[in-house]
Amino acid sequence: MADAHIDVSIEHRQAPAPAADERSHPNTCPRCGSHYRDDELDLHLRVCPHCGHHFPVRARLRIAQLTDPGTFEEEAEDVRSGDPLSFFDLRPYTERLAEAEMRTGMGEAIVIGRAALDEHDVELAVMDFSFMGGSMGSAVGEKLVRACESAIEREVPLVTVTSSGGARMQEGILSLMQLPKTVCAVEDMRDARVPMLVVMTHPTTAGVLASFASLGDVIVAEPGALIAFTGPRVVQQTTREKLPDDFGLAEQNLRFGHLDAILPRVEIRPYLSRVLRLFAGAERG
Repeated sequence: MADAHIDVSIEHRQAPAPAADERSHPNTCPRCGSHYRDDELDLHLRVCPHCGHHFPVRARLRIAQLTDPGTFEEEAEDVRSGDPLSFFDLRPYTERLAEAEMRTGMGEAIVIGRAALDEHDVELAVMDFSFMGGSMGSAVGEKLVRACESAIEREVPLVTVTSSGGARMQEGILSLMQLPKTVCAVEDMRDARVPMLVVMTHPTTAGVLASFASLGDVIVAEPGALIAFTGPRVVQQTTREKLPDDFGLAEQNLRFGHLDAILPRVEIRPYLSRVLRLFAGAERG
């Protein structure tokens, strides 16, 4: 008698994969799959209350989270990128800039201005990854320099929040020149004994990391933020070596001494407030 063929099916007890439209929804947590309304996420500073995943935060919302209500006054709002190379890939660079401005409501990938943080006067420079990946072109570099100059003139600390994919290739060498330009501006602040506090968020990479972002007097980061010159996939392909699971993340940077602290988003404002009190006390002393 021939052996009977028996099909055996095994049921895996795990949650079904979310549908494509659910995965793409901006308020779906990529770590645990929880869904939220906008007001629910805003109540928790856009951090998943179940697993602690930190959702991206737009620049103006970040400013509202950090500053005293009604104190922010934007500066250099009219600074825009030019098109010095008449750059064209699949579309003209000018068209990409116009699309980014229409989509985000921002003129560039950074917002600067004066504000108060727990009644401490500060200058702010907050990057926004949603504007062309937070890339740094001539306008971003110019606005960061103006923020440094304003901080020096007013003798107040500069608080920067970074989120960037690096230099903006559409502007060629002019984009790369923003690295030394911003470094010199931070050095001028140091000569004037004006402190700079840096909050690194996901991702802070390439030219921004290699220039002003790494020069803060105090540098903190959000949990799990990628902080590296380039991402682990590119490094692994180049070196052909197995990388640590936390390669380039904030946690690895803290171990190597590149950061002063890793802070959940809810703790960033109180931490900055304490640091500002320390700087203010040192000046009085």
